Amino acid sequence: MTLVVRDVSRTFSSGNGEPVVALTNVSFSVSDKEFICILGPSGCGKTTVLRIIAGLESVSSGSILLNGVPVTRPCPKMAMIFQEYSLFPWRTVEENIAFGLELRGVKKPDRLSIEEKYLDLVGLKGFEHRFPYELSGGMRQRVAVARALAIEPSILLMDEPFGALDAQTRNRMQHELLHIWEKTQKTILFVTHSVDEAVFLADRIVVMTHRPGKIKEIVTIPGTRPRDRTSEEFGQVRRHLLDMIREESDPIQ
Repeated sequence: MTLVVRDVSRTFSSGNGEPVVALTNVSFSVSDKEFICILGPSGCGKTTVLRIIAGLESVSSGSILLNGVPVTRPCPKMAMIFQEYSLFPWRTVEENIAFGLELRGVKKPDRLSIEEKYLDLVGLKGFEHRFPYELSGGMRQRVAVARALAIEPSILLMDEPFGALDAQTRNRMQHELLHIWEKTQKTILFVTHSVDEAVFLADRIVVMTHRPGKIKEIVTIPGTRPRDRTSEEFGQVRRHLLDMIREESDPIQ
């Protein structure tokens, strides 16, 4: 499953009617089973890139190709996970996981089997009858991951999924996501503001410039997993990325 982002540009209209260039000539490709992080300063268009890939926003020019086929609307081969979890508060954990399956007309016995599989994968067995308000932030995000995986996408698109979590929970979720990725062999595109998170998770990091967003550099992360955050190798990559982000950040007025 090869994803190609080819010369994508996106221009919006501002409140006063003036055009705002959000992205310009963004190009990169993603190979099957690869874990890619998209990193850059606030407002650089990271989420816009992800939403365009998901078919939730259109391009002003350029194209998104999935196995050579243009993506112009939401595609069943891709599932998106948001920072806000986007769970239905009136549905239990298992009912939230089953939502996409219901839309696809999957029969109840088959739904139950799939729910059980992914409840086990994300470590939520025993919580299937709980409602979102009864869960911690990390548990709610695990439900969102299970719901996305239940429809068997080839690609997971994750928009700062751990951004609202405390530091300890965030680190634990990073480890759990890598476990899920290794088990499922999905392709993952993961937007983050955190340099540390990107270096810990990614095979490659797509670094974007300040608006209008374009590709500044694509960094391949050396070393095997699990990565040691205290190692010199990790620190060197982290410093290189921080320097690039610092160059692209707005100066303090």
